[in-house]
Amino acid sequence: MATSTEEGQQHPLSIYIWIWILLFVFSTASYFVDYFQFQGYLRWNLILIFMMLKAGFIVAIFMHMAWERLALITAILLPPLALLVLVGMMSIEGDYTYLARAEFFGVEEAPVVEHHGGH
Repeated sequence: MATSTEEGQQHPLSIYIWIWILLFVFSTASYFVDYFQFQGYLRWNLILIFMMLKAGFIVAIFMHMAWERLALITAILLPPLALLVLVGMMSIEGDYTYLARAEFFGVEEAPVVEHHGGH
């Protein structure tokens, strides 16, 4: 039976040290992506991969999500995942809409309306 003087679940300190080292390695790798001046999709994919790895380790270990119940994990992780899927779908739709406008106007690029600051 638990008493009020018992502490919560304790994890070995070594796991936190290993995760800190991994975060340092991923941050260094992310820095080298800029240092070596990668270009295009490779650059952005590497940056996003390192960012997601670091965020995942921080959430899993330092926020103790790795030891939580499945219901809590899905309640926290599914909404951002759903948003990423929807943003990806909007991005695909945005390209389609842009190209459809260009085809409608019979030009290579769709006309862009510029808004100026006044009324």
